[in-house]
Amino acid sequence: MNTKKGLSSRQIRKMTYAALYLGIALALPFVTGQIPEIGKMLCPMHIPVLLCGFLCGWPWGLAVGLIAPLLRSVLFGMPALFPSAVAMAFELAAYGAVSGLLYKALPKMKGKVYIVLIIAMIAGRLVWGGAQMVLSGIIHSEFTPALFLAGAVTNAIPGIALHLVLIPVVVMAMERAGLSLNGQ
Repeated sequence: MNTKKGLSSRQIRKMTYAALYLGIALALPFVTGQIPEIGKMLCPMHIPVLLCGFLCGWPWGLAVGLIAPLLRSVLFGMPALFPSAVAMAFELAAYGAVSGLLYKALPKMKGKVYIVLIIAMIAGRLVWGGAQMVLSGIIHSEFTPALFLAGAVTNAIPGIALHLVLIPVVVMAMERAGLSLNGQ
């Protein structure tokens, strides 16, 4: 059913969920960031972006992922806008897009959430590495494979573990409650 402005109730729900996920992406780092070393390792902005991709679809996941780090940088000064927030914007946009696309495209199968999540996390980290490499060239700094591994894997192990435990549980609970809007 369409409203007077031409938006369906499903589209309005997706927009509302996406706004909620964006709000969580802006606020969650305050909860985990009380100890900066730990907060950074948990990758808190990744959680709502991945959830948005899974549950609202790729366009919304991409949009929330692109906007969240840039808006958080402008509003709160963290992460630093350039190059950190810019590289994160590409990374999180990839998370949201890949999780949304694959989750809708792949057939229902056991472990699908985990497969999509792992692929999305790998794709996002590769995109982050590419963005960091380009941005490092612009500011004439070095971005080595060792820095990539440290930033994308080694320092993020606690966040990767958290995402692998938390996100599938939330996605499956939202689906059971009939709250997924990604065509499942």
